[in-house]
Amino acid sequence: MDSNVQLVKKVLKYTFGLVPIVAGLDKFTNILTNWSQYISEGFAGILPFDPTTFMMIVGVIEILAGVLVLTKTKIGAYVVSTWLVAIALTLIFSWSYVDVAVRDLVMAIAAFSLAKLSENNYSKANN
Repeated sequence: MDSNVQLVKKVLKYTFGLVPIVAGLDKFTNILTNWSQYISEGFAGILPFDPTTFMMIVGVIEILAGVLVLTKTKIGAYVVSTWLVAIALTLIFSWSYVDVAVRDLVMAIAAFSLAKLSENNYSKANN
């Protein structure tokens, strides 16, 4: 049982460490998608700068969150979980990309699960 828990924790750690880093880096290249399309027109209208610049800022935050998961798993997992909920709520309130919002909520639950796994007796030092 203990080895299964450690395996799940490791898989979640690398998933929520690497995926935000890749997504964050892609905010600068738009290879995976045009990230600015996820910003509602209303929100884009109140930004003090171009939506592309905003997405680059988001990219930096995501890269930092991914690095935090890899180095301080418990704290990083809570940060990623909160970040994913915030993204999902933004999408739900604008009623655009609701499918992505649902997916992000599921990922937030998984990141929260990683944080909880990192708190209990199964966790190792520095997590």
